[in-house]
Amino acid sequence: MDIKKIISKTKKQLHNSVDVADRSIQRNGVEIGFVYLKSITDNLIFSGSIFEPISEFEGELTFETIFEIVKANDVAEVQESEIVDKILDGAVIIFLSNSDKFLSVDILNFNMRAPSEPPTSPVIMGPREGFTEDLKTNMSLLRRRFHSTDLVFDSQFVGQVTKTKVVLAYLDNIVDKRIVKEIKRKLKKIKIDGVVDSYYLLTLLSSRPNSILKQIGNAEKPDIISAKMLEGRVAIIVDNSPIVLTVPFVFLEDLQSSNDYYTNYVYSTILRFIRVVALLLATVGPGAYIALQLYHYNVLPFKYLITIADSTQQVPFTPFIEILFISLLFQILYEVSLRLPSYLGLATSVVGALILGDTGVKAGLISPPTVIVVAIAKIALYTIPEQSSQITILQYIFLLIGASLGLLGLIGGMIYFLAYANSVENFGAPYLAPFSPFILSDNKDGLFKVPINKMELRPKSFDNEKKERME
Repeated sequence: MDIKKIISKTKKQLHNSVDVADRSIQRNGVEIGFVYLKSITDNLIFSGSIFEPISEFEGELTFETIFEIVKANDVAEVQESEIVDKILDGAVIIFLSNSDKFLSVDILNFNMRAPSEPPTSPVIMGPREGFTEDLKTNMSLLRRRFHSTDLVFDSQFVGQVTKTKVVLAYLDNIVDKRIVKEIKRKLKKIKIDGVVDSYYLLTLLSSRPNSILKQIGNAEKPDIISAKMLEGRVAIIVDNSPIVLTVPFVFLEDLQSSNDYYTNYVYSTILRFIRVVALLLATVGPGAYIALQLYHYNVLPFKYLITIADSTQQVPFTPFIEILFISLLFQILYEVSLRLPSYLGLATSVVGALILGDTGVKAGLISPPTVIVVAIAKIALYTIPEQSSQITILQYIFLLIGASLGLLGLIGGMIYFLAYANSVENFGAPYLAPFSPFILSDNKDGLFKVPINKMELRPKSFDNEKKERME
């Protein structure tokens, strides 16, 4: 084998990228070549466990002796067509002039952060680990929680350019195999140049990709994902993403919090009802306020009506323009606080909310009741942070309905939306289960939460192989 020619060919296939490293040595009349990507491999392992032992070997160098020298590492024989893929996966390829075989040694190593508590799911009591961007780390976090042969990891690649590794994790004795097959079928049908993050798959796996409703679950904590897998769900782990997706998904999942399972069940029930109230305030609160102010002011208490009249008589805008302006102002402040450095973002949000709001009221541009209504709606929005984007869209829709059609329009809009949500189904799970259809056993962990010893059955909202949770 012409070592220089095969190395040159391999480097050309990699477009002579600056991180392609190649080395060659002559030992006992045999030329040995090495090609790897120094940007994603461990150069110390290459030097100490591969290059130096081979260069210092005194005997005859053959394919078999090279294999024995480096066998302490993850070594395998590969075909010529696999060389580039192995290099891209973090392996060093070893060529020998006296053999037409190729050796691949895995020396993948790149910087990654350690598992830490994710900012989206903090807990007062409970596990504080979170997923990272490394696929193997995420798989190990799940493997630690299941000392069972029934935990299955099934992988495939998505993305014609990125070739991102996507792993399905599920419990073989619990999950409905039809769900696994359906996910695999949808993943194989995806024709896209790249998948950079797990959120790229949200729309691609949804049964109604154009719907504003969230149809795929997500979490950053392995304890949450493990609990969902124990109920018969499939976890979808995407390389380079700390967000793990789960299917099937029902809306109730986002009304629940990991804190609910690490505290008193009565207290958890109270919190869930508070979240429902917050959901209503965030969704229809501004729309109901403007409908009452424009069309149904006669149902308001007389003293409160006088307060509104006094506070709004100097405001130059119509009630709809006023509330829309304040809503947009809050949204702008939110966007700014996200993108500015943390030490500036907090100061900007406080200054914007307090000074601009107070100055706007004193200047007569906005009224105090409207500021309070919008502030309550925006704060209530983040009691269910996983649904914040969907709720924000609905907030503006119901604001328009309330301003144009009044309370009757709001009620009609809510009925229509509930009917639409009730028609959504993804991977066999009704979106509003276990409320519609009503499933009594599933409501033990619905709005009401019972002690864990009372939850004998797995959810019936979607299919699973093993119904009993406790024996």
